[in-house]
Amino acid sequence: MTDGKITVTIADRVADITLDRPGKHNAMTPAMTGELMRACDALEHDESVRVVLLKGAGERAFSAGSDIQSLAQYKSAWAFRARVEYATAIRTLSKPVIAVLKGWVLGGGLEMALASDIRLAGRSAKFGTPEVKHGWIPGAGGTQMLPRLIGYGPALRLLLTGDTIDAEAALRLGLVEELVDDAELPARANALAKQIAGFKPVAVQAIKAAVRASMSMSVDDGLRVENELNTHCFSGSDHLEGIKAFSEKSGKTKDTN
Repeated sequence: MTDGKITVTIADRVADITLDRPGKHNAMTPAMTGELMRACDALEHDESVRVVLLKGAGERAFSAGSDIQSLAQYKSAWAFRARVEYATAIRTLSKPVIAVLKGWVLGGGLEMALASDIRLAGRSAKFGTPEVKHGWIPGAGGTQMLPRLIGYGPALRLLLTGDTIDAEAALRLGLVEELVDDAELPARANALAKQIAGFKPVAVQAIKAAVRASMSMSVDDGLRVENELNTHCFSGSDHLEGIKAFSEKSGKTKDTN
């Protein structure tokens, strides 16, 4: 089995996590999963990091999911049940995660993209859930997150056929938020990450928490959570700076009219 690794770089309040196994389409091994869990935990507690970019090394794939051979390492169904899922590491981050997608985005690779908050795709990206062809189902959120993102029917069509779709189809379905040429993808991802990183972390993380909560509760409960999180934002002094800045900007606008 070709070894892979997880690489992390940090600059300008943005962390890059790269799945680094390009010779195997960045397929994930248990060792890489452990590295990813540790990397995400470190970034969660690093106050210098405000946004995370999730990438795959090379040009051919974001990730093809789990290394099939590594699945044979589990001695029983119960050992498999107790595994650590790499998409879970992404999902547990309170900071926004932007998935930067090109080439193959398959199986667990798609689930890592689904665990992210925003998905940017290059035109080379191809998406699919091939698990049914092997006799199993997605195990890290595919059956739960995909229908929430693109709807019941479209999700079942992908899940039950194992077919792949191209980036244009993914954009039409709402599977990705933006589509750009591959050559433009790194710059666009960095620009978006820096834009979000420029805002107050308490507001950014509260927005993510409120939206995530809305996926599993009623509107009334969600509104209560939103109000509590908004109150939390007002408990510090950051909101006063925002009010002052807005007032100053508003005053300048009036002066120019």
